[in-house]
Amino acid sequence: MNKSTIAFIQSLTNLKEGDLGLLRMHKGSLLDESLPGFDLFTGLWWPLRQKSQAAPRREIAWLIAKLFAEHLFEHKEGENLPLIIGNICSRLEPKKEQPRLRARFDRLLTRDVTQLEQPLSLVMGIMRSHKRTALDWVALTDDLSYWERESKREQWTNIFMKAYRTKKEESNVD
Repeated sequence: MNKSTIAFIQSLTNLKEGDLGLLRMHKGSLLDESLPGFDLFTGLWWPLRQKSQAAPRREIAWLIAKLFAEHLFEHKEGENLPLIIGNICSRLEPKKEQPRLRARFDRLLTRDVTQLEQPLSLVMGIMRSHKRTALDWVALTDDLSYWERESKREQWTNIFMKAYRTKKEESNVD
């Protein structure tokens, strides 16, 4: 785990409601579209970047900051997004809801990192609707930092499928 990523997520966790609201207002926006948003983000990210070149990339950190503010899942190590979605998918109605979530997850895997905000937000909304309240923000940030690597997307697919199959097999045993 990257210490700079942990520090970044901690700084998001410590934000006050007004700052979180400002980040929420920037949903779908580029970093340089607003001076207040830019200033808030720079205050979070730049000190980490000055300490370490291993700090999350600027565009990834901006994406995570906006998603964090919008969804406010508590940080919990091990609650990886593909694992959660695989678990949720395995419990859905096989003929109707399940294919839609699988298709949404598949589309997410095909997106360029610059196109991930809306699909990730939708998936997080599904998590919320299924009473999920925690997410491993550090793992998500680190994963997105390597999103361009095919191996990262394959890893997500494998995690999703393992969770999907494991839960499905458990429910078939009952």
